Amino acid sequence: MAIARIDEFLSRDYVRDLDSLPMAEVRARRDTCQEAADELSYLRRLVQGRLDIVLAHLEAREGGETTDLAHLVEQLPAILAEGTRTGGMGRLPTSFSPADADGWIAAELDAVADAKRIGTLAELTEDEVRAIASGLADLERKVSDKRRRLFEVTDALQEEIVRRYKSGQANVDSLLR
Repeated sequence: MAIARIDEFLSRDYVRDLDSLPMAEVRARRDTCQEAADELSYLRRLVQGRLDIVLAHLEAREGGETTDLAHLVEQLPAILAEGTRTGGMGRLPTSFSPADADGWIAAELDAVADAKRIGTLAELTEDEVRAIASGLADLERKVSDKRRRLFEVTDALQEEIVRRYKSGQANVDSLLR
């Protein structure tokens, strides 16, 4: 699970002296960073989904609507469809399989608002629900920032690969072997 090594990828040492590394190592680092970015994208969407649910619950409360669990479940398709966000880096994931949801990703998200807590929103005070929304918004910003920084690292690695091809240090034929 690449995401577990995110701090390593984001350190300056990870892209220091790239020109001294073998091409295979630069490619491997780029691919691993892309895998971690895909996993962060997955986490980000999970966070956004839970945040959308909490915000919809708050909106329903303010509007005097039913806020019980059955109503929430009934409204899920509309809530999640409305909450679709744009404005990310616009990069498509290279893999579409969900990351290990029992690992770091689930722990990070569940520390803020696990599924059981989301299911009991109607039983919480408005301040408690707002605190959950705030925690999820903070986590979304944190994940988005790491994801953006990881894209910068991936770009630096890709630029090194391109530089080597342009300078003749690497050739396309090596990919065919």
